Amino acid sequence: MIPGIRGYAEQATELVRFYEEMPFVAKHRTELHLMPKTPGAILDIGAGTGADAAWLAGQGHRVVAVEPTAELREPGRALHPSPAIEWLDDSLPALAAVCALGRRFDAIMMTAVWMHLDEAERRQAMPIVAALLAPGGALVLSLRHGPVPAGRRMFDVRGEETIALATGSGLKPVLEAEVESIQAVNRAAGVTWTLLGFRAPGDAAPRAPTAP
Repeated sequence: MIPGIRGYAEQATELVRFYEEMPFVAKHRTELHLMPKTPGAILDIGAGTGADAAWLAGQGHRVVAVEPTAELREPGRALHPSPAIEWLDDSLPALAAVCALGRRFDAIMMTAVWMHLDEAERRQAMPIVAALLAPGGALVLSLRHGPVPAGRRMFDVRGEETIALATGSGLKPVLEAEVESIQAVNRAAGVTWTLLGFRAPGDAAPRAPTAP
């Protein structure tokens, strides 16, 4: 088993319901402005059931949804059968299947994923993720702080370390925010999140207007 996904398969039934109930805008309002303004290519690493991927596909984007836990990926594939979503069984730190596609992305999302990697994995992963961004593309990620749910593998990763890794991989920090959990039970437990955003160098490639 991939160490970072420990506990997710065992709780999949509950998590499928939970992920599908969380509105995209409520989760991502702080970083939403970093998403492409016109239809583009987005990589969702740790896509879960694809609820975020489905919202993005609904905005006209093409999404590669990466999820290593079959118990989440397969229900997600059934729940969101959009032709704009391409599902991959892949994982950090190597992202071998994603890299084999030979594509770059206008935005990469890593929601509640990065803190599952240990220090060596984080150092390995960041330059790989950065190299997958198109010129001017955005990387957005979130870091969880607080009690670790039973059976999970998480590390208390600080924003400063993540910013240093990203800048060392050529990315420019454009967002750093500390927010409470949107879940009442987690707020009561003292769970908070660090939201980070980065830009790849260069200008985003111009895109032809889409048909109405």
